[in-house]
Amino acid sequence: MKERSTELVQEFRHSVPYINAHRGKTFVVMLDGEAIKHENFPSIVNDIGLLHSLGIRLVVVYGARPQIDNNLALHHYQPIYHKHTRVTDALTLKWVKQAAGLLQLDITAQLSMSLNNTPLQGAHINVVSGNFIIAQPLGIDDGVDYCHSGRIRRIDEKAIHHELANNTIVLIGPVAVSVTGESFNLSSEEVATQLAIKLKAEKMIGFCSSQGVTDPQGNVISELSPNDTQKCIEQREERGDYHSSTVRFLRGAVKACRSGVRRSHLISYQEDGALVQELFSRDGIGSQIVMESAEQVRRATIDDIGGILELIRPLEQQGILVRRSREQLEMEIDKFTIIERDNLTIACTALYPFPEETIGEMACLAVHPDYRSSSRGEILLQRVESQARQMGLKKLFVLTTRSIHWFQERGFTPAEVEVLPIKKKSLYNYQRRAKILLAEL
Repeated sequence: MKERSTELVQEFRHSVPYINAHRGKTFVVMLDGEAIKHENFPSIVNDIGLLHSLGIRLVVVYGARPQIDNNLALHHYQPIYHKHTRVTDALTLKWVKQAAGLLQLDITAQLSMSLNNTPLQGAHINVVSGNFIIAQPLGIDDGVDYCHSGRIRRIDEKAIHHELANNTIVLIGPVAVSVTGESFNLSSEEVATQLAIKLKAEKMIGFCSSQGVTDPQGNVISELSPNDTQKCIEQREERGDYHSSTVRFLRGAVKACRSGVRRSHLISYQEDGALVQELFSRDGIGSQIVMESAEQVRRATIDDIGGILELIRPLEQQGILVRRSREQLEMEIDKFTIIERDNLTIACTALYPFPEETIGEMACLAVHPDYRSSSRGEILLQRVESQARQMGLKKLFVLTTRSIHWFQERGFTPAEVEVLPIKKKSLYNYQRRAKILLAEL
């Protein structure tokens, strides 16, 4: 008995650093339909309640694919797919809403349980569901109308943060409404991914039938980078696995991590206590996809020309950036700062100083499409502002046609051509009519 007590005390002590680290953080927990229908699901709900009691802000997203398929089978209705996406016609939508609605009520009921002699005894958890997500139709692809299958148009982050601040669990399902008052069937993995990104969640957590991502020998891979995860996805797709819940979650995890979500965890819904073991023990029990730390912000060199050109050419073709020749870049490469990840240039910008007028131009700001939901642009802006101050510059200006609000939100104000330094004023393109924005340093 004494040994068991000592073991309990030691385990509890070892979990305290994780309890302190997680308190006040936002986690998005993804419950797919397979996890919900498994016999271990009540234990998962209890563990979610435990996370809530430890001060973690929780957004729970649930899916309903097997429940929807079961509804369709009961009514002898053959599901329709196009490119691995369900076509939700009017009749299918009826069964989708029924399945999603029942799950919402069941999950809410289980989280609300607070009877004596139950794990949630005295918890009194508030659960809120609502129209936090506005949807829009997927539309028509290759002549196939997806009907009521949709995607996210907008997320009301402010309302969700308000509920989380009030110690409420936010529960969101796979059905969302549009501005026209229609209902749309969404991918629950996409909902979880976009919520994690928009809410700047610390973690996104998903469940699968195995312990996580495994190697060919069946061993769990405890940690993967987004690039490693992408290779794993491609290997599964080569074997014909395009739309299992595991592959869907891993796709979302790659996107989330590349957009600023620090960690995504994939654990087993069959293992009792997997959620607690993964989050509150040193070694964990599943797989986690983590943001690479090998990311570097540095001044560009001549060897970076190719990477910068690859990054800015699409924006030049769209007219967002002024075209620069390779020769021009070679002459001005000392003006550039880049962010490099895994030998890939994922963001760049340049600072052109005009010391006589104590003013500088921030130009050629570009971020790779996979990283635009993160803070790479702000990182470069801060670096350029620091460089400008070191040069003794007092002001910083930008010329932009598409990112006006982005710069205004960061302290820049509209200005006229007269504020430009003499050399720049003579080169101003009145046909392009780029907006001039100015910031005091």
